Amino acid sequence: MTDDPKRRLFNTFATVAKALGNGHRLELLELLAQDERSVEALTRLSRLTFGNVSQHLQQLRRAGLVDARKDGKHVFYRLADDEVVKLIASLRRIAERNLAEVDRVVSGYFRERDSLEALSREELVARMQDGLVTILDVRPPEEFAAGHVPGALNITVKELGERLGDIPAGQEVIAYCRGPYCVLSFEAVALLRKRGFEARRLDDGYPEWKAAGLPVEAGPASD
Repeated sequence: MTDDPKRRLFNTFATVAKALGNGHRLELLELLAQDERSVEALTRLSRLTFGNVSQHLQQLRRAGLVDARKDGKHVFYRLADDEVVKLIASLRRIAERNLAEVDRVVSGYFRERDSLEALSREELVARMQDGLVTILDVRPPEEFAAGHVPGALNITVKELGERLGDIPAGQEVIAYCRGPYCVLSFEAVALLRKRGFEARRLDDGYPEWKAAGLPVEAGPASD
């Protein structure tokens, strides 16, 4: 029956699933999980065309996954709420458990770069309370300023080799980035280990930390 309310609900749920069914749109959601961004900024960061980015964002907005506001000639997008981050995390976990291709990519690309088990959020919280770690945020400064783990240092991978002196000696360094598959944190940990630091990755990124309701700070890095 076309007027079946349950069927109408399922069809509406399918709209959300359809919006998630594109790798470019998932990448745009990851970028928006860091901070609100304009269409122009998303075009530059995603390396897609302006037209494609606009179309993807419109589909995400129709599905209720993002909100938008206009400021002059520019349109800015942001995630509808932190539940979007949790939804993507659930999608990732299901894919990791059940899809062989995901396991091949993770084993072949990511685990070759770092075979050590990443640190969980719960473990990091405990070590922060004991003052046992230095937290390293390797995202761009504008993303760090929008929000970061309390007490984190902001050093990008490009700067890291020249700023090792800014990292306290004798403490384990925990690096994080945009999410669990952000290559920047892998690169940072590899460089730190080569230079003699004890370093590990956080098992996910800032958006997941924030969505879990853990404390965050905002503002640029202090000089």
